[in-house]
Amino acid sequence: MTRIGYTMMCEQTPARQLVDDVVAAERAGFDYAVISDHYFPWLEEMGHSPYAWSVLGAAAYATESLPLMTYVTCPIMRYHPAVVAQKAATVGVLSGGRFTLGLGAGENLNEHVIGQGWPPVNTRHEMFREAIEIIKGLFEGGYFTYRGEYFDVDSAKLFDLPEQPVPLAVAASGTQSGDIAARYGDALVAVDPDTDLVRWFNDSRGQGRPVYGQLALCYDPDPAAAVERAHRMWRWALPGWKVMAELPAPVNFAAAAETVRPEDVAEKIPCGADVDTVVEAVRAYTDAGFTHVALVQIGAEHQREFIGWAEKELLPALRNG
Repeated sequence: MTRIGYTMMCEQTPARQLVDDVVAAERAGFDYAVISDHYFPWLEEMGHSPYAWSVLGAAAYATESLPLMTYVTCPIMRYHPAVVAQKAATVGVLSGGRFTLGLGAGENLNEHVIGQGWPPVNTRHEMFREAIEIIKGLFEGGYFTYRGEYFDVDSAKLFDLPEQPVPLAVAASGTQSGDIAARYGDALVAVDPDTDLVRWFNDSRGQGRPVYGQLALCYDPDPAAAVERAHRMWRWALPGWKVMAELPAPVNFAAAAETVRPEDVAEKIPCGADVDTVVEAVRAYTDAGFTHVALVQIGAEHQREFIGWAEKELLPALRNG
């Protein structure tokens, strides 16, 4: 049965509310929770972007048994991979072994802030591979030294490690990133329900490894209000990943989505309160071989209504479907 997750969407939600909401999601019966790791929101209208790792520490302590995961962290620029390893190990300890480190090669939106430019995609993937090797090396314990083309580590050691190494879920969207996921990942993260990518990952790594996806939706008893809110806050997503990875600021995402209409968003995102529409959208991931699908409710002010609806109607339907 597909595991259904809850998304702590940092780009739209204040920090304290993120923790309160994930506690409510655990009580409602979600199977796990993921958190985005951004420096900027996608659009100015979203209005937030607290530091994900502070929120994770609070969430790890506030929840009881809910698995947690970054979706996803970029370890190639804004964070040095040795620091990512330390953060992940600490959350692993705080959560009692409930944490999975989701990793990806990043977006210009978040990484350009350190003033080093945005490398081409081939370079990013080379950096990503080195970063994962460093993180895995530090998770093994003991002193660790690394000399790479992009990163160096000098006699580093993590003194606080969970009993079991933190699993790595690696994001992929094509052959280059897919090769990295297949070689290093304990799980795969994919943006779209891509059957070929999932099959290739399973064939490369062997069956039985988790595959994580994410589905945005906009719950509201008023379908028109749901469409309006989804368009206002989520129109940035329609140009696709190749655009999303390259744009540097919220104003650029707004410009890229200038011609996106409300009906365009409604075609891609379930809007309203129809359970069957969401079940069908999740089924696309399940049919493609995904084992986990995290739901994103659009709009911070509507999280509790969504969680209540999910508990009473949506989660039972998804588990029976």
